[in-house]
Amino acid sequence: MSRRDFLAHACTLACACMLPAGVPALAAPAGDRGRASTLQPPDYAQVRLLDGRMLDQYRHQLALFMGMDEDRLLKPFRARAGLPAPGADMGGWYDDSADFHIDPDDWSTANWHGYIPGHSFGQYLSGLARMHAATGDVAIARKVGALVRLYLPTIGSRFFDDYNLPAYTYSKLVGGLVDAYRYAGVAEAPAALGRLTDAVLPYLPEKALTREERRQRPYEREAQIWDEPYILPENLFKAWKLGLGERYRALAVRFLQDEALFDPLARGISPFQGKHAYSHVNALGSAIEAYEATGEDKYLQAAVNGFAFLQQQSYATGGWGPNEELLAPDDTRGLADSLQATRRSFETPCGAYAHFKITRALAAITGDSRYGDSMERVLYNTILGARPTTPEGDTFYYSDYSQRARKGFRGEAWPCCSGTFVQLVADYGISAWLLGDDAVHVNLYVPSRLAFSLRGGDIVLEQRTAYPLSHSSRIRVASGGGAFPLMLRIPAWSGRGTRVLVNGTAVAVDPPAGRFLRVERPWRQGDEIEVRFDMPLRLEPLDAHHPEWVAAMTGPLVLFPVEAGEGALQRGALLAAARTGPEEWTLHGTDGPVRLKPFMSIGEETYRLYSRVDD
Repeated sequence: MSRRDFLAHACTLACACMLPAGVPALAAPAGDRGRASTLQPPDYAQVRLLDGRMLDQYRHQLALFMGMDEDRLLKPFRARAGLPAPGADMGGWYDDSADFHIDPDDWSTANWHGYIPGHSFGQYLSGLARMHAATGDVAIARKVGALVRLYLPTIGSRFFDDYNLPAYTYSKLVGGLVDAYRYAGVAEAPAALGRLTDAVLPYLPEKALTREERRQRPYEREAQIWDEPYILPENLFKAWKLGLGERYRALAVRFLQDEALFDPLARGISPFQGKHAYSHVNALGSAIEAYEATGEDKYLQAAVNGFAFLQQQSYATGGWGPNEELLAPDDTRGLADSLQATRRSFETPCGAYAHFKITRALAAITGDSRYGDSMERVLYNTILGARPTTPEGDTFYYSDYSQRARKGFRGEAWPCCSGTFVQLVADYGISAWLLGDDAVHVNLYVPSRLAFSLRGGDIVLEQRTAYPLSHSSRIRVASGGGAFPLMLRIPAWSGRGTRVLVNGTAVAVDPPAGRFLRVERPWRQGDEIEVRFDMPLRLEPLDAHHPEWVAAMTGPLVLFPVEAGEGALQRGALLAAARTGPEEWTLHGTDGPVRLKPFMSIGEETYRLYSRVDD
């Protein structure tokens, strides 16, 4: 669905009168403190991805990091601790190097080598630990355990001496150690976390400083202004919830950025203008954890409203944050200008990871299916089209939405997106389904197998589909059975021809779009549910101020013109585009045929997201 539809149909909070016009937020649930909904993502072990692009990315990331040499990964930690540091350098951002240099007045001279030594180690630990939880593969657990044990003797305050982003890297390390303990059973992880916390505390500010506040204090390098203490609470709350110590809860509360971020968001006022895009959307995860830990409604309201503001400034792909900055809610030029001014349109693995986290959490808390709509838009139009990370650390970073765009890498090895990429694919399975006390919600129509227990019985559902390149998805009761509701997400874009069939018999025709459809019966092994989507071509404008710039869409897919000229197209010609291949459409323009492809099908061709139309 369009961002306008999402916002227009959203229910307003009691405070929503303070939101700018057109930005009502989805309703926060009333009721008990803490998590108000009984929905939860499944455990990692309950879901298996089946053949498809998501599984391909999963296998690639798993093989990449399982094959990584431990000495390479530990080298910056050992070097900064003054210990022998054998092995080859990783390269890029990851190394302990004095080469890093930026001149804010001349970015063309920047050298990013050694920017944040070891910064993504915790994310690699986290991704592997989650993959062990999903697969049960003991080799993965051994790898995670070995890395933690090798890391433990390097921990000390020397690591953070003259370090550009201590809070940023500490947060990633907390997440990795928490996941190593929770998902891979690494007994040494709590001790490592305690020692790490002791080491970093002298280098952390007294609160979650904004960049503006940090700039008012002494600093030696511009990069020191970029630290992100406001992302700390999410993983610190997780450490506390695992029983690893009360001090982690105290630290989490200390670094909640209430005054500058969560308080205004809770009141329906956007503080996003000019803020770093990924880290502030990532910070909404801290709001979710704070809501669950404290029961304070303002944190849920902040997350809900923050996401509504994000929807208002998103491209048709679901991506956001041109040049890694968020826009003001009344900005009428930002997205349009970005099509000409930058190739850094959406920080893809990082942004998709944050987007999945917040939509997964809000879908579970609110029970609103439209968060799943937003998640699938980002899935199919951004991250599934990312180039694979190479063993040398070349990592897909930005999706380019300029008028003659190409796919590429950032140009430095092992940037931040190398860490979020492996975490994101590790979470693909738990993003596909939501479980309630007595119901199963289909959040994503992706090839996957879900195992769960209901009233003492074990049930397996298996979903096989080529959606959205095909118009249908089939869900089969592979084993077990019982009476329970199956809740099918009917996307808000669904046309009137959408149908739901059980064992070949229609049970719903033109079901209400933008909500979950309840299909309930005594299910038996072999029963099959098929959802046939009506996915007519439609045009989505860039925003209300630029109706002449449109993206062609079918279902959740954006169709990108490839190797196309920059001339205007006829609206009718776009809407008359015909499918001419498994992953290709063609329209007849005034200068000849124009091919269109989904982002995940684009290789070396030039492409564009938006076309100017003449009516």
